[in-house]
Amino acid sequence: MPYLGNLLTIYLESLMISKYIEASILAFVQGFSEFIPVSSSAHLIIISKISNFSISSLQLDISLHLGSLLAIIFYFRKDLINILGNKSLLLLIILGSLPLVIVGYFIYTSGLIENLRNLKVIAWTTLIFGILLFIADRSSIKNKIDTSLSLKNILIIGIFQILAVIPGVSRSGIIITASRFLNFDRVDSSKISFYLSIPALAGASILSLNDSMNENIDLNILFLYSIIFSFIVSYLTIKYFLIYVKNFNLNIFVYYRTFLALILFVIAYS
Repeated sequence: MPYLGNLLTIYLESLMISKYIEASILAFVQGFSEFIPVSSSAHLIIISKISNFSISSLQLDISLHLGSLLAIIFYFRKDLINILGNKSLLLLIILGSLPLVIVGYFIYTSGLIENLRNLKVIAWTTLIFGILLFIADRSSIKNKIDTSLSLKNILIIGIFQILAVIPGVSRSGIIITASRFLNFDRVDSSKISFYLSIPALAGASILSLNDSMNENIDLNILFLYSIIFSFIVSYLTIKYFLIYVKNFNLNIFVYYRTFLALILFVIAYS
């Protein structure tokens, strides 16, 4: 009996370690891909299709989105304080977020999104919107957030952001693409993406929390660990992505999306 007890203890410990490994992988993917133009939802779907992770998807969604949300609020805390004091800019961010919030909520509650969560869709959107990013990044630079972010511009960006509900498009990618087409530089295009990500991540967290009302979500150590790990990866990604776009173009993300799309085409159509 002691021997069986030891075996059970070892099994339970290995199971817990396995869950932490799963949480670490998914938190890394979420935190790293949420803020760069490669689509976090697509990568999480791909991982879910090729793995057999046992962590509750709802609990994980809540913790990962909360981690990313807290990271961007913390990183841009000074900017957000200034934005709160700038009523016109605050209003523009709110208006730019409304199209995704309204349409996204309808698609989420109707269940239509489930029809888009497949590898064929992800392969095509990864490739097509990667090409659009490549074209947009060749646009001239003449606009700045402080002087050129108008109601017309933010509504165009907000309408483009609706496409982000389709896995593979990338919320940050489509906003950066739209902003570059509107002649904002890479840094300001990225900042617009970051600012609009706050309502988007908050909305995703609220929807997940609302769904959790019907399920037993344990606020345990694993849940907190996922939030913290997602926060750390998200924070570092934001920091170094801004450094990157100050010095380089977006070609590396286009090349990655093209490479990933080709792999997905082979898998999806074979």
